[in-house]
Parts: sequence; structure tokens; C-alpha cells
Amino acid sequence: MYGAAIRANRALPRVPVVRNTVAHGGSAFAAMLDLFALHENCSVAAAYTCRMQQGSFAFEQAPGHLIRRAHQISVATFAEETSAFGVTPIQFAILNALMHAPGVDQITLAGRVAFDAATIGSVIARLEKKGWLRRQAADLDRRRKLLWLTPTGENAVASMQADVVRVQERILSPLNDSEQLELMALLKKLVASNDRETAPHGSI
Repeated sequence: MYGAAIRANRALPRVPVVRNTVAHGGSAFAAMLDLFALHENCSVAAAYTCRMQQGSFAFEQAPGHLIRRAHQISVATFAEETSAFGVTPIQFAILNALMHAPGVDQITLAGRVAFDAATIGSVIARLEKKGWLRRQAADLDRRRKLLWLTPTGENAVASMQADVVRVQERILSPLNDSEQLELMALLKKLVASNDRETAPHGSI
């Protein structure tokens, strides 16, 4: 059952086995590389399939798990820094997008902030209840909902800017400058690749 996955990934780059964890500051980096070199037929993409063939799975080192943990850290940090406003990351993204594109329709806005168009209405309703934005039907198509920030919403976004910048700094603070640049480049590549294949869905 796993043979096809292994064969399909043979052409991808291999990661050499690294046995000396001391050379990497005793971190989990070498362990990750060992995981990705479990079998001569394993590429990085197929390493977890190979691990499962051997009867185990290093869940704590799985990309999906680490991304989920990073997301948890990001959301928690955002909540701490913006606690005075009671706003979520997606709510700020919506407000910030409307600062730059006032009068945009709800569906287009959902695409700009990478959120599910079917559920963004409830998020917008909460912001509308706060008095931070207003929406009205388009003249030519009453089904289209157009959105604007209110003056109160504009002031809220301006007041949050420094806090949101501090969130990004805290998230990246464990990394040095070159690592931060590398991480950002890899995240952009990962997101851009998946954006071509999947539609956004959100719950924050």
C-alpha cells in the first residue's frame, strides 16, 4: 500500500543522515534529518510513509503537527498583545483589508484575507456589532454586500498597528535574522503552492 507513495517520491531530493546532534546545538534538527533518511528509497516527502512501514510514526516531528503548534503560538501571542481590543487575527485582517480597499464586496474580501466566503458573514456581523464597519447592498445587485470601515473602526485599526507589529516580532524572536528571512521565504512558497490547489476555510 505504501510502495506507490515511495516510488512516486524517489525523484525528489534526498536528505543525508546526520548522526551528530551536537553539531546542531543538541537540538531536534539532526533528529529531523535522521527521520527523513530512514530508508534509501525515501525522499523527504515519503519519510513518514517509510516510518509507518517500520511500525512507528514521529507525530511530534510531523510538519502538520508543527504547523498547528506554530499556529497556536501565533494566535495566543496575538490575543495577548491585542487583549485591550478583543479582536481575533481574522477580524484584524478584515479591518486592515478594508483600510486599503473600502467598499469592497464581501466575497472579494473573503478571498483577500483567505477566509471561507460561506462563513465570513458571521465574522463581519461581529465587527458590525462593535460599530467598526458598516455594510450595505450594492445598487445594481442587492445580493452583493459592500463594506466600509466606520470612523470608530479606522481609529481601532490605527490603534492596533503597533500591537500587531509586536506580535510578528514575538513570533519570530527565537530565530536570528537569516533564519527569519528563510522561514518567511519557505512559508510564502508553501502557502503559494497550496493556494493554487485548495480553497480557504477558516474558523478564527
